[in-house]
Amino acid sequence: MQLNNDEIRRYSRHLILPEVGMAGQKKICSTSVLCIGAGGLGSPIAMYLAAAGIGKLGLLDFDTVDFSNLQRQIIHGTADVGRPKTDSAQETIKSINPNVEVVIHNTRISSENALEIIGQYDIVVDGTDNFPTRYLTNDACVLLKKPNVYGSIFRFEGQASVFAPHLGGPCYRCLYPEPPPPGMVPSCAEGGVLGVLPGIIGCIQATEILKLALGKGTSLIGRLLLFNALDMKFRELKLRRDPQCPLCGENPSVTKLIDYEMFCGILPEATNPAVNPDEVSVQDMKTALDNPKLNIKVIDVRDPDEYQIAHINGVPQIPLGSLPQRFTELDPNQQIYVHCKSGVRSMKALRFLREQGFKYVKSVKGGISAWSDEIDHSVAKY
Repeated sequence: MQLNNDEIRRYSRHLILPEVGMAGQKKICSTSVLCIGAGGLGSPIAMYLAAAGIGKLGLLDFDTVDFSNLQRQIIHGTADVGRPKTDSAQETIKSINPNVEVVIHNTRISSENALEIIGQYDIVVDGTDNFPTRYLTNDACVLLKKPNVYGSIFRFEGQASVFAPHLGGPCYRCLYPEPPPPGMVPSCAEGGVLGVLPGIIGCIQATEILKLALGKGTSLIGRLLLFNALDMKFRELKLRRDPQCPLCGENPSVTKLIDYEMFCGILPEATNPAVNPDEVSVQDMKTALDNPKLNIKVIDVRDPDEYQIAHINGVPQIPLGSLPQRFTELDPNQQIYVHCKSGVRSMKALRFLREQGFKYVKSVKGGISAWSDEIDHSVAKY
């Protein structure tokens, strides 16, 4: 391929780098990358790859833009709220560099379509936020011998690596042979994330992709880069390929894609889900609050910072982390409704209280988010 005069002007700062030059820029322009996720990590990855002139950029995401995304997902703007993320991202990328071929995959990646989609690209970058998709992406990349440029973020910390057994390094399963139990690791929606953090980790991922395309420098293959934004410190861990790895080891037992939801212990949602006997609705909670004669105690187990953002008048707070020290404040013979943001922490609180002998505990399904949606719209959602 040849660069025209407009492209030479656009990429001039690359072309004068001896490590890139005309030959290197042509490599970048002929490389194809699949970005799985067009959110916090996918935003800086896609934007910088587009600016650098990556030839073909696939965007895979099935979600729509939400107001809560705008604090960190800079590829989307306020006017994009409600739009498919892939459409919004494609529009931004085209405004950055119309020379990039953008391919939209407005779908959820699955065991059925992963090999077909990933097989179309040279490099895959993982911008996801859940364990089933991370294991699926890893396994598909290993089976297809594609580099998997990994990144993850949570609160103030992030990590990045490149998983590529065909290039001599380990895979994601070598680092994490099994996923944590469901609910053990909070999501960003539950735990929060510093808005600039995905920009930092995503830029590291984009850098690794360009180095792979150029065949230059020392990649993160065999290394896990850890970043703490509060301390502004980087640390590095050496990663070794596990000979016993079920996927890339000497005697692999995983030779095809599996059911990753089941592997991660996540049960599929029923079409008509049965009522969970441990849960009550926000309507039930409202009835309890409106009628003190029912003698139902409602408690909020969210963190104090969250309580300041939004709370329900008359509902006392006992943060989940303080519950082991404060559960004696509660009457084990009283009916207790526990709520949090969405229902995850309240179920943990329920299990803890049951272990302490509390027989009459219920978790409020959907938490304060459902309260805002169904009962009182003036309560802020976050």
